[in-house]
Amino acid sequence: MAKYLIIGGHGKVALRTAPLLAQDGHEVTSVIRNPDHAADVEAAGATPLVLDVETASQDELAQAFAGQDAIIWSAGAGGGNPERTYAVDRDAAIRSMDAAEQAGVKRYLMVSYLGARPAHGVPEDDSFHPYATAKAAADDHLRTSSLDWTILGPGALTTEDPSGRIRLATAATVGELRDTSRGNVAEAIRAALASGNSIGKQYEFVDGEEPVAAVFARA
Repeated sequence: MAKYLIIGGHGKVALRTAPLLAQDGHEVTSVIRNPDHAADVEAAGATPLVLDVETASQDELAQAFAGQDAIIWSAGAGGGNPERTYAVDRDAAIRSMDAAEQAGVKRYLMVSYLGARPAHGVPEDDSFHPYATAKAAADDHLRTSSLDWTILGPGALTTEDPSGRIRLATAATVGELRDTSRGNVAEAIRAALASGNSIGKQYEFVDGEEPVAAVFARA
């Protein structure tokens, strides 16, 4: 049994991930900002931890992370406010990585998005620009950290039932691919954490034909 902590514990991906990890016998803690969401987290099989990662210090995060086997970042500001987008999706994410190192938690899994990269190509006057820039900075910080990292880059998230099958993107197809079930993202988180082969790798994917477990089992 492992101990996993999910940041963004009341998000739609997190609420699909917690039951999968709990079913596998793992102990799941889900970080939430609003205590009113505790019941939903508990119903998903996780223990709620009320902590605002946007304002929490590195020391406070490290204290919360102590004793965990892996940190899963599945949080986001939700767009609409560039200042808050940078505060959560970039600054808080980076602070959580540094806190994981401080707490001695080596494994860190980041839920990013399909196409995230420094040269993301999103114009500055596009409302998506702050998010794209923030995620690129956070992902880059993770890649250069000492953590055993995995970055997941799903396509546009949907509420379709999970198929348990995905298709990896390539440099040639990244701009053409689209939808990804949140349930399939949850399955990808589960499979990535179970596979040592996923350490130090970035996976960009959409709903597809290959079983999720097979993708992450490959060396």
